[in-house]
Amino acid sequence: MIQILDQFSNPDLSRKLLDKVKNLAETFIEKHGRKPVIMEVCGSHTMALARSGIKQALRDYVKLVSGPGCPVCVTDQKSIDAMIQLAQGDGRIICTFGDMIRVPGSNGSLLDAKSEGKDIRVVYSPSDSVRIAEKNPDKEVIFLGIGFETTIPSLGIALKEANEKGLEKYSMWVTTKLVEPILRVLLEAQEVKLDGFLLPGHVSIVLGKHSYHYLVDEYGVPGTICGFEPVGVLGGIYKLIAMLLDERVEIENYHTHVVTHSGNSFAQEIMKTYFKECDEWWRGLGVIPNSGLDIRKEFAHLDAKKKFNVHVGEPRKTKCRCGDILRGLAVPEDCVLYGKACTPSKPIGPCMVSSEGTCAAHYQYMRGDII
Repeated sequence: MIQILDQFSNPDLSRKLLDKVKNLAETFIEKHGRKPVIMEVCGSHTMALARSGIKQALRDYVKLVSGPGCPVCVTDQKSIDAMIQLAQGDGRIICTFGDMIRVPGSNGSLLDAKSEGKDIRVVYSPSDSVRIAEKNPDKEVIFLGIGFETTIPSLGIALKEANEKGLEKYSMWVTTKLVEPILRVLLEAQEVKLDGFLLPGHVSIVLGKHSYHYLVDEYGVPGTICGFEPVGVLGGIYKLIAMLLDERVEIENYHTHVVTHSGNSFAQEIMKTYFKECDEWWRGLGVIPNSGLDIRKEFAHLDAKKKFNVHVGEPRKTKCRCGDILRGLAVPEDCVLYGKACTPSKPIGPCMVSSEGTCAAHYQYMRGDII
């Protein structure tokens, strides 16, 4: 397996594949009079494309549009305000993933709350928050659970552990997102004409290749499942352009060493056991019906939304254009705040905060393109 993974980072293979992608894209441009337009759904792809230089190298050949696949970026402002308000209560330990702690709400961030003396802890796994609850039985321990299908099974595992251990003061504030509903919304809105999708390797490990059949059957849009190393991403782009030239509409799996047809049945069962579909707020998109998962009523005693009385008003408006960037309608440079009032050291929007955010990727790796 290690040898296989090494091949996906091989620079010689990457350079050869890059040339092949350029040649194929030129054929597409000659045939259609424009560049192919491909959306990378996942924030990890966005960061990988910028960090490896692939996006810059393909600038004149392929239009790569960043999609709404970063969980921090798509978390609505109201949800962030609610999480920060939740942290204001006494006798509480708030556990969160690292990126969330710096996302600004209408009145400060979790990091600000921590600097004011609140007990905010960064964890690497939802199960870490269960360990913290075991060690602090006199405190309310609340985990802020965000994420797509990649993360949701691990949230379910933490709920399972807390339930089986009978931790009465442990709960989870869940605001999760699902890939299929947001792709349907983007395709039906037709705000951006897309020729195909680069589909996320890690989400696909859970869901399986078959979960994308609606793209082909209902929308006639092809896609390739690929990982996050240069050879994987370039291979996915190459296969997608080849399909477009052949006028084939299929889902191809370029991540076959870990993605199967039907996905991970254990992870899917965990999701079904602990969560149910719910309407979710998305940044820049509003409420999308059945686009998230919430904790089932059987486990309401672990649901922080039911345990704590949190109400937030309308979020403070800013000139941040993260909502437009997530829909593919704008690039970071279109935002008046980008690189000036909004930087990684002083972010205003989540796309600059997140390690998978489009603005963060542009700022770290693509600023030379706009100077």
